[in-house]
Amino acid sequence: MAAGDYGERYCIIGAGSSGITAAKNLKQLGIAYDVIEREDGVGGNWYYGKPNSSIYRSTHLISSKPMTEYTDFPMPRDYPDYPNHAQILAYFQAYVERFDLARDIQFNTTVERVAPAGDGWDVTLGSGEMRHYRGVLIANGHNWCPKYPEYPGEFAGMKLHSSEYKTPDVLAGRRVLVLGAGNSGCDIACEAATHAVTTFHSTRRGYYYMPKYLFGQPADQIGERMLDLNVPLGMRRAIANFLYGMTVGDLSRFGVRRPDHKLFETHPIINSQMPYYVGHGDIIIKPDVAEYRGDSVAFVDGTVEPIDLIVYATGFRIVFPFMDSDLLNWQDGHPSLFLNVFHPTADNLFVLGLIQPDSGQFGLVDRQAQLVARFIHAQKRTPARANRFRQLKRRGQENYSGGVRYKESTRHYVEIEHHSYRRRLERYIRLLGM
Repeated sequence: MAAGDYGERYCIIGAGSSGITAAKNLKQLGIAYDVIEREDGVGGNWYYGKPNSSIYRSTHLISSKPMTEYTDFPMPRDYPDYPNHAQILAYFQAYVERFDLARDIQFNTTVERVAPAGDGWDVTLGSGEMRHYRGVLIANGHNWCPKYPEYPGEFAGMKLHSSEYKTPDVLAGRRVLVLGAGNSGCDIACEAATHAVTTFHSTRRGYYYMPKYLFGQPADQIGERMLDLNVPLGMRRAIANFLYGMTVGDLSRFGVRRPDHKLFETHPIINSQMPYYVGHGDIIIKPDVAEYRGDSVAFVDGTVEPIDLIVYATGFRIVFPFMDSDLLNWQDGHPSLFLNVFHPTADNLFVLGLIQPDSGQFGLVDRQAQLVARFIHAQKRTPARANRFRQLKRRGQENYSGGVRYKESTRHYVEIEHHSYRRRLERYIRLLGM
């Protein structure tokens, strides 16, 4: 089928948290666009119950409201500090209504192929229709393609990835092993503690289990004050270690491995319930798996436990199935993009939301989208400014850790320190102006 010419329009792939703010920011600068969304509504990963949503019924934010919300659309005052998934979806729906975005979203439509064509991109839809767009903004998320560890042997019981887990009824009456200590893994282990016959939690290393509240306030807001005051990393770490010792303490007496890294050097685990259930013996800590043995699992410490269900909270692979990876400057298993957004040479290809921040995400992606919109706008209106930014983005991916040395891990491919990253975005937004 011949390509339809969409002239100067841009194609936004996905109407989740990143896609809708991309649409809003392009619209505000008068840049024509279409949004293509596979589901029948907005929300992406937060659209609970849909095939490509990885959240479970009990999902809440792990960053507080002001650290998460969009820059120009505060969450409702009657929302709790850590809203649940239904409240977040309602927030997205209100955002779409406030900025009148729904008319530009094509629902129930998949993108099958994105390929360069002349000075733009050919986008092939699931219907077979091909459209030629001026540019593409990829905003379909990166927490949807499950990653699994490989262990010798065979396991005869039930297996679920955390993205498939929805409600705790699947845990009831079973001996459950949760693999992985990300935020989802800890949440599911805590649910298993009150529903399963026995709950084991296996991790490859020790972690810090940070509380959601300190001094009666969301912990991330206290941390933000220190960042705003430019408190040096070493001092912030010392203060955080002291507070952690006072509120959580040493969990090694319960079998929890001591961390092999300093605070902030891994993606934060925010969970006040883990120490509680571990301390009560409702979650039994295990080291890494050695092998599967039918209806049992052997661990590297020599212990063997009968298991009915394994929940793999082992993360996701970064995948964009609709385009060749080399088009995104793929290096070492992930795209190498300036600010994790901008292609080094292509001026009309962008990825939004490809970050793993140590705080809330929506406001950061809003700023990403502001910068993308201004770069597109500047290419026509202020080419000198666009050229200055073009020289910057040729660097590809840089270090966005804010001085923190992250542990070597696939989960840290797109990890960022939110405060310094936000300042960089704001600086470049000012550079491009309007």
